[in-house]
Order: sequence, then structure tokens, then C-alpha cells
Amino acid sequence: MTGQAAQAAYYNTYTDIADTPNTSCCTGVQGFAAGSTYLYSVKNHTNVDDVSVIYRVNKTTGERVLMTNGTNGGTTNTWLGHGNDMTIVDIDAQHHLFVVTMKENGPQLVRLRYDGTTYYHAGSYQVRLNGAAFAPSGINRVSVSSTTITFLFKSGRTIYNGSLPLRASSGTVDLTKAFDLQVEGALVNGAPVADLGTFLTQGIFYDAAKKVLYYPLTKDNRSIVLVYRNVSPTTTGTAPAATDLSFRITSSAYSELFEIEGVGISDGKLYFNTNRASETASADGVHVFNGYVA
Repeated sequence: MTGQAAQAAYYNTYTDIADTPNTSCCTGVQGFAAGSTYLYSVKNHTNVDDVSVIYRVNKTTGERVLMTNGTNGGTTNTWLGHGNDMTIVDIDAQHHLFVVTMKENGPQLVRLRYDGTTYYHAGSYQVRLNGAAFAPSGINRVSVSSTTITFLFKSGRTIYNGSLPLRASSGTVDLTKAFDLQVEGALVNGAPVADLGTFLTQGIFYDAAKKVLYYPLTKDNRSIVLVYRNVSPTTTGTAPAATDLSFRITSSAYSELFEIEGVGISDGKLYFNTNRASETASADGVHVFNGYVA
């Protein structure tokens, strides 16, 4: 699907960059992260969450590579659980992916170091809220100092703060609540969506420089991305959704399923990955919204 945005602050068309086909038993698209050159997308064993793969896609050429597990060999791994969201962090000039597993038991956060198309297990962490195990479904880096990485985490409609020592390969992330996100009554192309409260929440992306958070929601063949401005780790209460900026895809080509799983900004463009299915085929992939400049 290509074409111009419907109006200046509403974007409802996109361009495919690459398919991310099913491989091994991995059929469910999950976490997403956008780097300066490459887009990273997790696929896992749907409804089982025992095996995952990671695709790397060149955002300009569309070249797709199934990344290699440098720790165990092959292209699958058993570390990521549901792998619902991830974020890129550079540590000592090495690239890392931090992935939320959504496991109630075991590590709720996993760190992978990657070099080119090969990744390695580099850390596992327990996530806690009020002293109890907690499995967030979204994550995004906020800042990196000489000693500490700070993150925003998401569960449902609530955003939490958490941090880790920069080089720790294990430990505990203790979360504190930051703010909630308005969903009901949020405007999409200038009008509320009657059943928006029944949409599933997915990953998040936080633009720390501009203090803007992007929040995808999905239901069947509809995907909506709400935007929240002027939010930060110190925000409290309920953050209102922007009334003048929104994204929506309602797909007739993929009538059974069009789920935006994660979003990310690179070079000012808003990229995303999807679970897509029609009556005859699945066609998961990575894509970019047309016309939008962050």
C-alpha cells in the first residue's frame, strides 16, 4: 500500500520494506527496534514462547537476513520468551538489544550483544514491582550514562521507570510507576474510535530527545498508533493523547489480521513490524509510514 497521507497530521498509508517469513516453528511477530541502518524484528513460536528468531532488514535496500545465534549456533534461541518488545543500547561501542520476555518466572529482561548478523546472550535480569516479579510488555531506552542505563517500561496502559548498571550481566530492575496513558476518547484523525478501549496494546517507542512516546494498539485488521507529547520519566498522572497527530491502518488486503507489533524512529521516519494475514496467506513484514517526519 502506497500513497499520500490523508492530511498533515494523520497518516494511514505505508510502504513495505521486506517480508519476514515464518521459519522453523516461529510464526508470530513480536518485538521491534529501529537502528541507524537496520531494522530488527523478533518472531517466536506462537502461543508456546519457547523458541525465537531475529530478522535484520536493511531499511534502505530491504535486504533481509535471519540472524545467527553465536552462543549456541543455528538461527533460533530459547531465551526471549514472548519477546514482546526490545530496544537498542550501545555499551562500550558494542551494540545490544534489551528484550522483555513477559515471563512470570525466570528472567523478565534479556540482553543480547550483536555484531553484524550474529547475536550472543549477554545478560538476564529479574524485573520487580513492589518487590514481586513483574513482566512488562514494552521497553525503550531513555538514556545511557557512564554508569547507568535508564528505561521506560510499559504494562497495559501504564509506564514505569527502571534502570540497570551499565555493564551488569545480571541483577534486578526495580520499577516505579511513572504515568498512565489516555486511550478512551483519544482522537484518531480528529475523532474518537468507539471501541478503542478493546484494542490490544503492543510495544512502545520513546523519543527521548523530543519527549514523545508512540503507542501502537491493534484489533483484527486495524492498527492505531497514538502519540503522547511532553512525557518523561518524571511525568505523573495520566498523559493525554495528542489531538493533532495519529496513525491508523485499516487493511482490506489483510482482512484477518493487521497487527502493528512495534514501532521505531530512524532518520525521522516511523518504521514498524506486523503480523499480517489474509484468508489465503500470512505476510508478516517490516514497513514505514508514508510522509511522516518526526
